[in-house]
Amino acid sequence: MHEIAALAGVSIGTVDRVLHKRGRVSAATREKVEGIIDHYRFIPNPIARRLKRGRAYRFCALIPRRDQDAGYWAQALEGIEAGAAELRPLGAETEILEYDRYSLGEAWGMLDRALAADPDGMIFAPIVLIKPLLEKVRERGIPCVFFDSDFPGVNPLCRIRQDPVRGGYLAGRLMHLFMGTEKRPMGVLNIHSQDYHIIKRRDGFVRYAEEQGVPTVVRDYAGEEELSGAEMGRFLEDCPDLAGVFVTNCLAHRVARTLKSRRRGDLFIIGYDLIPGNRRLLEEGFMDAVIAQRPEEQGRRSVLALYRHIALEEPVEPEIDIPLDIYVRENIPGERS
Repeated sequence: MHEIAALAGVSIGTVDRVLHKRGRVSAATREKVEGIIDHYRFIPNPIARRLKRGRAYRFCALIPRRDQDAGYWAQALEGIEAGAAELRPLGAETEILEYDRYSLGEAWGMLDRALAADPDGMIFAPIVLIKPLLEKVRERGIPCVFFDSDFPGVNPLCRIRQDPVRGGYLAGRLMHLFMGTEKRPMGVLNIHSQDYHIIKRRDGFVRYAEEQGVPTVVRDYAGEEELSGAEMGRFLEDCPDLAGVFVTNCLAHRVARTLKSRRRGDLFIIGYDLIPGNRRLLEEGFMDAVIAQRPEEQGRRSVLALYRHIALEEPVEPEIDIPLDIYVRENIPGERS
C-alpha cells in the first residue's frame, strides 16, 4: 500500500478507501489508483489482513450426514476437508456440521449452532428440507456458496453444480444407445422427488425420450425408504416390458440388487454418483453406466470460493459448472475392489 500510494501521489488512507470501496474518493483518483494496482498486479496479503482483523476467518458447511445417501455426502465432506486444510495456514477455520436430511428440527439446531459462532461465510447443499433456513442466513447478510444443487429464486454468492437437465438428458441418450433399435419403454425411478436437481434430471431424461419417440414410465419417491425390495418387485411386475431403468440419484445399486436377485439381466441400468455401492455393481456388470459429478471437487471449491470472496476480496464466478463424467465397467478409476 505504501508503494501504491507513492506511485499514485496519494495518501495510504486514499489507497485503503479505493481497495475497500469505502469513503469518498474522486473518480480521477480512483481510476489512477486502480490503474496502478492492475499494472503491478497488486494482490493483498491474506495473512496480513487476517492479523489486522484480529481473528481467523470462520467458515461453516452445513451438509447432510456422511452416512446418508449411500455415502455420497462422505465424498463431498472429503472435498470440504481438503479445501479447509489448504486454507488453514492462511488463517481460515472451517467447521463442518452434519444433520439428518429428514429432520428439520435437527437442521435448525445445527444452523443455530453455526450462527452462534458468527461465521464469515457458509456452505450449503440445498436439499428441499433446508430452504426455510436460508432466510435466517440472508437476514444476517452472510455470504453463501451452494454446491450439488440449487434453489430457484435464491441468489447465493456462488453455485457449484452440474446442469441437472443436461445430466438427465445424457442418461436418456446413453439408455437409447444401449437399447439400439428397440422401442420398449424406459423407466425412471425418481428418488427424493422434491429436490430441485432431482426433478430436473427426471425432466431432462423424459425430454430426450419424447424427442426420440420412446415411451417412459416414471415413479416418484419422496425418500429412500420407499425404494424397498418389495416396491422394486411391484414396479417390475407392473412394467414387464421395460428396456432399462434410470435412477436419478445415488441409489441405483438397490435397483440393481433387486434385478440381480430376480435374474433380470436383460434390463439396462443407469445411475448417478460413483459411491461404493454403485461402483461395486458396475464392476460386477449389474449396472451399465454411472453419471458422476465430482462431489469432492465441489466441496473443495466451495471453501476456496468463500476464501477468495471474503479474505482476498476478489470476484467469484457466480456459476461453476461441473462436467458430466460417465463411468462404465471399463473405465472405473482406481484399483478394482
